[in-house]
Amino acid sequence: MDEVVIKKVNRLDTLELSLLVNESTNEGFRHLQRLVNDYESARNTFDKQGEAIFIAYHQGKVVGVCGLNQDPYAKENKVGRVRRMYVSSGSRRLGIGRLLMDAVISEARRHYSLLVLKTDNPGADLFYRSLGFVADTPSAHYSHVLTLKGSDHIWKIFEEKPRYKI
Repeated sequence: MDEVVIKKVNRLDTLELSLLVNESTNEGFRHLQRLVNDYESARNTFDKQGEAIFIAYHQGKVVGVCGLNQDPYAKENKVGRVRRMYVSSGSRRLGIGRLLMDAVISEARRHYSLLVLKTDNPGADLFYRSLGFVADTPSAHYSHVLTLKGSDHIWKIFEEKPRYKI
């Protein structure tokens, strides 16, 4: 496999993501269009403490994206949330998703005790389980959880209403 480069970016170039957005929309996914809309409206710019956005490049082209936010459903800032993960269909099964998630998990370990996400995609479920996420969660807001640092009674840090909307 040619070199894959994962970059943590401070500013999201939404034009650079346009091919990925079009592809994901054609596949029936809306989450990348929401990523662009939220970023351009400043609703979610991944710039709070512990937040980040990563872009995957393969052969000089953008082939993937994944973000990390503070989780809006947590009472405390100890929970990170995986946001808007997508890898181009022509670049899947090359380990790019794993590299993106390795970067997100590494960043999350610096700031959070837990990492959560929500998906209803069976393929994504298998992928996240292969990374160590547990899919049996007691919350309607999450489908998968990964413990990053030891924490007793970790579910006490969640609440029902989000602190902010993303």
